[in-house]
Amino acid sequence: MRKLIVLSFITLDGVMQAPGGPEEDASGGFKFGGWSVPYFDDFLGKTMSAQMDRPFDLLLGRKTYEIFASYWPQVTDETGRGINEATKYVVSHRPVDTDWKTTVLIDGDAVAKIKQLKAGDGPELQVHGSGNLIQTLLKHDLVDELWLKTFPVVLGTGKRLFADGTMPAGLRVVQSSVSPSGVVVASYARAGDVKTGSF
Repeated sequence: MRKLIVLSFITLDGVMQAPGGPEEDASGGFKFGGWSVPYFDDFLGKTMSAQMDRPFDLLLGRKTYEIFASYWPQVTDETGRGINEATKYVVSHRPVDTDWKTTVLIDGDAVAKIKQLKAGDGPELQVHGSGNLIQTLLKHDLVDELWLKTFPVVLGTGKRLFADGTMPAGLRVVQSSVSPSGVVVASYARAGDVKTGSF
């Protein structure tokens, strides 16, 4: 059984759209691309390296895959080697250029195929970016852990990590820390159903 982990940069109001640059995803007229960059420091760089310095494969949506494929094949540092050696599973209903080493297209019934992938042997499956894919994963209760970096900024608009269709679920904090620039780094694991009560 393979663990499926969503790694995401989000704002305080849950926006995950285009954290890395203005051209990353301007859909819907989004004007704040690159909102994470002013807060990115050595602490976050080391955090990301630690989270990717372990065996993993990637599960990506088409748009994120295309962004990754245009950048990572030329990167030869430790993180680049990990990404380039990982199997890249790309969920898309459109054709995808699979020339990047060890790329596998997932089309058709993506949910059934991802369930099969999780049930098989292999390293953890990491999901980066891939906002539309994450909505499908959350709707079908396929996410085991969330490794979130919450930035001290509110945007009010943009694609959100927890959008319509998210299944209610209890979570527990596995670990947490705060970067010098105020980014809350926290990992959450599934912890059964939502519990309620009253005061």
